[in-house]
Amino acid sequence: MKTFFLTAILALGSLLVGCNPLTQYQVSENTINQALEKHNHFAKSIGIPGVADAQVTLTDLVSQIGREEPNTVILSGKANLDISSLFGSQKATIQLKMKTKPAFDKETGAIYLREIEIVDSQIEPEKMQNILQMVMPYLSQSLRSYFNQNPAYELSNDRSKAESLAKKLAKGIEVRPGEIIIPFTD
Repeated sequence: MKTFFLTAILALGSLLVGCNPLTQYQVSENTINQALEKHNHFAKSIGIPGVADAQVTLTDLVSQIGREEPNTVILSGKANLDISSLFGSQKATIQLKMKTKPAFDKETGAIYLREIEIVDSQIEPEKMQNILQMVMPYLSQSLRSYFNQNPAYELSNDRSKAESLAKKLAKGIEVRPGEIIIPFTD
């Protein structure tokens, strides 16, 4: 009897584990990072034309999903600055660390990175720290606007049957360390 009960529990456990792909879809950190590559080279001109103007290009975006904080994605990357002012032109590189909340749009099957906040920045050369302080509010607003309008990842009907099913049946998203889960049930 004990053996039968133990076998039944193991069989039920195996069945539940096997059904997991039927109840959710997983988007890995690596998949999100590959999708973020299309956001590399985001370019924006900020400043006061004729007085001081900065051309910003975002590169090397990488995500860390749910590792530092629950329900949060940490983005890191570089912003290359090409600054022109009445005093001449200069170049700088800003190492950025940003915190964001992923959000899911059921209609389009898209994952957005909302509420972007720059939590750390370091500029090279360091002598341009004053310029960094002037540029950061504009850069922060530009990034927030850009990622609110452009999804980090979009579910597709063409990549796999599981992803196509996720696009049709998705109920939202859950953030877990290293992945975003898209459940099919509430």
